[in-house]
Amino acid sequence: MKKPELLAPAGNMEKLKAAVFYGADAVYLGGPQYGLRMGAQNFTREELPEAVRFAHRHNVRVYVTVNIFAHNRDFRGLREYLLMIRDIGADAVILADPGIVHLTRSEVPGLPVHLSTQANTTNAAAAAFWEAQGVSRIVLARELSLDEIREIRGRAGVQLEVFVHGAMCISYSGRCLLSLYMTGRDANLGDCAQACRWRYVLMEEKRPGQYFPVLEDGRGTYILSSRDLCLLPHLPDLAAAGVDSLKIEGRVKSVHYVAAVVKVYREAIDRLARNPGGFRVDPGWLEELGKVSNRDYTTGFFSGGAGLEGHGGVEGIYRRNCTFVGIIRSYNTGRKALEVEQRNRFFRGETLEVLVPAGPNRRLEVAAMFDGEGRPIDGAPHPCMTVFIPSEAPLPEFSLLRRLD
Repeated sequence: MKKPELLAPAGNMEKLKAAVFYGADAVYLGGPQYGLRMGAQNFTREELPEAVRFAHRHNVRVYVTVNIFAHNRDFRGLREYLLMIRDIGADAVILADPGIVHLTRSEVPGLPVHLSTQANTTNAAAAAFWEAQGVSRIVLARELSLDEIREIRGRAGVQLEVFVHGAMCISYSGRCLLSLYMTGRDANLGDCAQACRWRYVLMEEKRPGQYFPVLEDGRGTYILSSRDLCLLPHLPDLAAAGVDSLKIEGRVKSVHYVAAVVKVYREAIDRLARNPGGFRVDPGWLEELGKVSNRDYTTGFFSGGAGLEGHGGVEGIYRRNCTFVGIIRSYNTGRKALEVEQRNRFFRGETLEVLVPAGPNRRLEVAAMFDGEGRPIDGAPHPCMTVFIPSEAPLPEFSLLRRLD
């Protein structure tokens, strides 16, 4: 069995580091233009080279998103931008627009092209077409079953990438006009307002002003909002089908989400590679996935059928409230204390769970806390303040502290 790549989102430099430290083989990220995640912080032209250098120092590949559906005006300066991406050593560019694919292949030789899921490749003939255009990898549409993925693999030589975890769009392969229609923000140019996540009611045509609520659960009504994808139980099927890369969605998600989800899939892929025939889903992985924000999980179209029917193996993931409170930046040997950057309020006397980049989670008793001047304090109330927590032993850099509510 070929061991598939684990591809993680990197919405900014901190999330890139989390993806790297927690086990990603590759990351995908966006620059200041041309990407479909304007809501992410993304990387400036000055930050992109450093992002590539950092990832490459850790043997992690970098793919840059240029996956908008371009209008004529968007081509101004695009060739120079693509040349810059090539020259800083990015490993590939992710494209959706046929015009941008043609421009890249003809004007920026040497820059590998991955075809975005936004291009909604759903059949082997389309895969063969894109392969003939010089595309080296296709990110398949989320609307495919395992059998369809197998058939595409059998008839196309191009690399295949499949989303295995994260948010899904109610529109076909994410090609949505709802945000543009309702807010003027074009999702196909990277500025989605996520109108499908808003609360809606029903109104019958002959009863104007009389609203009927659509009840789903205690968190609200989301009649246009899909469950989140989770194909963790099906990693053996995907690997056996010859999928080259397993992709996690989430460039606008938190650093806690990136770290936790990447760690789970890293452990799962490694265990699968060691013992393909004996792979079983670890209950601890499901518990971990229940600690990150999610809309309940589904296996999507993976089992076939015309709708999101498949929830087997993931519908029982227990959702546990979990508050991410800080990042361990280093261990101060002089003070014998952990240097922590606060992300949410926490206090002396609490017991926190520690998510470490590798190995089982740990516990940290916050028996005392000190500020940067060495003065004792009772809590860390200020955003991103640095505090020191006494500890006889260090914890790995970029370990995350969280409160289990």
